[in-house]
Amino acid sequence: MSERPSPCEPGPPQRPGAARAGWRAARVQARLDALAAQATPFTPVHAGRGEALTAAQMGLLCCHRCNAVWSQAQEGERCGRCGAALRARKPHSIERTWALLIAAALMYLPANLLPVMITKSLFGTQQDTILSGVIFFWVSGSYGLAALIFTASFLVPLFKLAALFVLVAMAQRGSAWRLRERARLYHLLEFIGRWSMLDVFVVALLAGLVQIQGFAVVQAGVGIAAFGAVVVLTMLASLSFDPRLTWDGPQPAAPALAPLATMPAARPPTND
Repeated sequence: MSERPSPCEPGPPQRPGAARAGWRAARVQARLDALAAQATPFTPVHAGRGEALTAAQMGLLCCHRCNAVWSQAQEGERCGRCGAALRARKPHSIERTWALLIAAALMYLPANLLPVMITKSLFGTQQDTILSGVIFFWVSGSYGLAALIFTASFLVPLFKLAALFVLVAMAQRGSAWRLRERARLYHLLEFIGRWSMLDVFVVALLAGLVQIQGFAVVQAGVGIAAFGAVVVLTMLASLSFDPRLTWDGPQPAAPALAPLATMPAARPPTND
């Protein structure tokens, strides 16, 4: 048998890189073990098919106001923390999202066709739309600023409208097409939504600063109100849409009613 080295004896030399890699691996493994200890294992719904129980099937309801999770709760009950009504899904989510989405699409055209900024100076009056501002910055050599305005003011609202249309249409049909990608698309919408008010901020800043009577005056046009309406409506549509509807799948069809049995024809009364 080989003798174990004494604690006082120096061990074999280790490379700094190997020691650092081993320390990182041990730290990552410890973190994974801690997360695994806190995780709740899911129970298959159908044996061998790999389907997992949802929170609604396990009797769990999440409060939309304070995010508290309650076990064995019924819809309509009040949250014990904030008092809000507990709902498994947002009520009338599809209908509200469609209404807000259609309104935003109708306001998108005047937002890009009507002037968003009116400049009055000694040389006359100039009305600028979003695209005319992009063209002006591009021709003047400010390519980065033109690309930023074009992306934040034209592409981002159009992308939000198209993405919300896809999400709502697929959820309404109960489609199982690319569920993970659709979930990531919704999170992407939530992330880029904060960059949609760039033109509104710029016009409001210029209108507040450039007010020199007789020399130059900057005023907000009608298009900026339409653009602000598009941004607000798309934000409300994104909030009203329940992303959990993506994972619900097709709703089971109602069972067909069995035809009623044919009643025998009534006999005319006879006089006995």
